[in-house]
Amino acid sequence: MVTAASSSRCRSHGFLRLLAAAAVLAAFGFARAAGSSGDESVLLSFESLLPGPSCAAPQENKPSGATSARMQVVHQHGPCSPLADAHGKPPSHAEILAADQNRVEAIQRRVSATASKLKKRAAPVQPGPKKNPAGIHPGHSSSSSAPLLPVSSGRALGTGNYVVTVGLCTPASQYTVVFDTGSDTTWVQCRPCVVKCYKQKEPLFDPAKSSTYANVSCADSACDDLDESGCTGGHCLYAVQYGDGSYTVGFFAQDTLTIAHDSIKGFQFGCGEKNDGLFGKTAGLLGLGRGKTSLTVQAQYRYGGAFAYCLPALSTGTTGYLDFGPGASPANARVTPMLTDNGPTFYFVGLTGIRVGGKQLPIPETVFSKGGTIVDSGTVITRLPKTAYAALSSAFTAGMAARGFKKAPAYSILDTCYDFTGISEATLPTVSLVFKGGACLDVDESGILYAITQAQVCLAFASIGDDESTGILGNTQQKTYGVVYDLGKKTIGFAPGAC
Repeated sequence: MVTAASSSRCRSHGFLRLLAAAAVLAAFGFARAAGSSGDESVLLSFESLLPGPSCAAPQENKPSGATSARMQVVHQHGPCSPLADAHGKPPSHAEILAADQNRVEAIQRRVSATASKLKKRAAPVQPGPKKNPAGIHPGHSSSSSAPLLPVSSGRALGTGNYVVTVGLCTPASQYTVVFDTGSDTTWVQCRPCVVKCYKQKEPLFDPAKSSTYANVSCADSACDDLDESGCTGGHCLYAVQYGDGSYTVGFFAQDTLTIAHDSIKGFQFGCGEKNDGLFGKTAGLLGLGRGKTSLTVQAQYRYGGAFAYCLPALSTGTTGYLDFGPGASPANARVTPMLTDNGPTFYFVGLTGIRVGGKQLPIPETVFSKGGTIVDSGTVITRLPKTAYAALSSAFTAGMAARGFKKAPAYSILDTCYDFTGISEATLPTVSLVFKGGACLDVDESGILYAITQAQVCLAFASIGDDESTGILGNTQQKTYGVVYDLGKKTIGFAPGAC
């Protein structure tokens, strides 16, 4: 059911952006005046869809409060990436979208498996003895065989896009890792590599050089918190296989983690000795999910389960941030309840509606509530229920037609595309997502479209394929927003203009 109350709370700053767009276009004599089609518009520079040519001076991005710890966030293939001189040629759009689809399918499998487990809670199965999942033996002896990982619904999601630099061990060494709200277990590649490690920019983490490193015992309850675990010589083993076939296997360990100016002693993570896949040149992954092995939960005693990030628009050549603690939430964040009845790891919210050009689309709320919606830092393109996407695509197509844009062929999962040849600036219909409690995310102009080439620029949303699967709010639509997670308050917020 569409409610007028929810739509009235949306786009509080949309009118100002509309006026700004109209003024700029009028000043330069552009034919496509903002609002000429009778709806809300936003001014888009085509360059905002492309990576910037160089990194601007680093932004300070000061913490919002004294009780927060803030790190810089950059796109791992962007001009500000610490891996910029090491990662070589960035992936193609076809590779990015294919990997994104793999991740989305992995999310669907995990959500489905979790739902099945929740239904079976009344008759729990007693766990059997831990088995070695990957052929790692005491003394770090190598094995010539490939890791024997279970192909199951427990697979993790795939590689992410945005990276931060953390410290690990005593004395601390710096490692560039992907951060991921869809994963729980943090891991880095470790010496010695057993069989294989992929190439990373920084030196491998060496447990022998840390005075505070220790393997986690099989008897430790934390070993039972892993999705896939094993035991050898009394030491706990972990294994994670991702949706794209990438994997990491090794000892579950603990050491001192440094984020910004803070040290988290006894932080438990995976010390990966068999690792391969599409991780770029990163050292590993920082898990920010809701599960017990995540940094979010392990450091809840210190930060209250609160963190926020802002993902920078690629074209600006600037940085975003990842911030921990109660002070991480910007004052202008629009808050919606975090729905926690769907199991651990993922961050579910209640998407209730979509607005295009300031007008609420006639989509029943039940379309969104069947499968729910996840906010995810690692998915690139937002996925919507089939009915909701059809309504969005239709309304956006009508708005673009009224502005005289020429259609272009579909590309991969993106089927609503336009030819921007010869266009440097133009107005687009605004797109807003409405959530329970009236919170709203007015998608930044850099997050409405995804540019393959100037002749093929597509709406950066896709259908999930049906109305029962889980929708996903991807990182393209999150750009420039402060996205705030608070486990204690069970809320997620969106703060416009945070970076």
